[in-house]
Amino acid sequence: MTDVRQANGTDSVVTKLFRSEQGGHEQVVLCQDRASGLKAVIALHSTALGPALGGTRFHAYASDDEAVEDALNLARGMSYKNALAGLDHGGGKAVIIGDPAVDKSEELLLAYGRFIASLGGRYVTACDVGTYVADMDVVARTNPHTTGRSPENGGAGDSSVLTAYGVFQGMRASAQRVWGEPTLRGRRVGVAGIGKVGKHLVEHLVEDGAEVVITDVRPAAVDAVRAKHPQVAAVADTGTLVREQLDVFAPCALGGVLDDDTVAALSAKVVCGAANNQLAHPGVEKDLADRGILYAPDYVVNSGGVIQVADELNGFDFERARAKASKIFDTTLAIFTRAAADGVPPAVAADRLAEQRMAERTPADRWMPPTA
Repeated sequence: MTDVRQANGTDSVVTKLFRSEQGGHEQVVLCQDRASGLKAVIALHSTALGPALGGTRFHAYASDDEAVEDALNLARGMSYKNALAGLDHGGGKAVIIGDPAVDKSEELLLAYGRFIASLGGRYVTACDVGTYVADMDVVARTNPHTTGRSPENGGAGDSSVLTAYGVFQGMRASAQRVWGEPTLRGRRVGVAGIGKVGKHLVEHLVEDGAEVVITDVRPAAVDAVRAKHPQVAAVADTGTLVREQLDVFAPCALGGVLDDDTVAALSAKVVCGAANNQLAHPGVEKDLADRGILYAPDYVVNSGGVIQVADELNGFDFERARAKASKIFDTTLAIFTRAAADGVPPAVAADRLAEQRMAERTPADRWMPPTA
């Protein structure tokens, strides 16, 4: 019998899909268009609650296997995020393999849109790392199942605004749990990554009276924030930031930042940020709890963006979407309460609540794509 494990001893994609606890995905599509250079992975984890909704990441992965694994992890996270956000959407995610600064082109984005359209509405896409509103306007020309478009093209615009707002609500809930007040005033907050979401989060924190320390791999991004907010401090890198004396650590770049070394070095009492898949491996959530660090599950607090793009499908109303994103405060507090009652870390409590909602959707109630 052929071994389904790769030569290097790591699990193959098929093994991860069909045999691992992290699998269970409904569908994974590998897309290639030689004319435009497109190489992409579309992963649909669940459509139990409705069409899978999740953004498109454009990133220069170290390997194709890494790209597939990222798509799988992100899609699974979207199922849980959408469930806890109260949306009638399942979870999906796509990654385009390449350097967006070099490889992105109109031809490539149009080809990508055609692949999404071929799924017949099972997947609705939006922006993510490396893609922007202007890109979604192009994708929408060949795919009607596109959100995150510009207002000029019937969309809601930049979803990072409500993503940051939702993270701030989750951070307020964390402060309520740890310090008894829903404010960051006087607290020292370290923000790792000040891209589309991080820069808006800094705005909320400064307005709330927090002492903010930032870092980013792009010096120009740091300079731009500090030019607007001279009181904001900066450090060289994330490794330095986590060793600072912080009250709150906010990971807002790529995932996997909460590994064994980072958790051991943290002085913060709260971790609450916008990055997806912050836990580097299973067990980190327990390590955080054992150290007395309250972890606000990433897919709960960063759901403001998906709330915004979901609202776009019904004719976007910013105030309606903002009101729904405000409920992230209550959802986060409910998760902390459930975690304490069950004697488990908040990440486990959040998973249980999301799984409960998905399981409650009977086969007769499940979403079905429209017939031709």
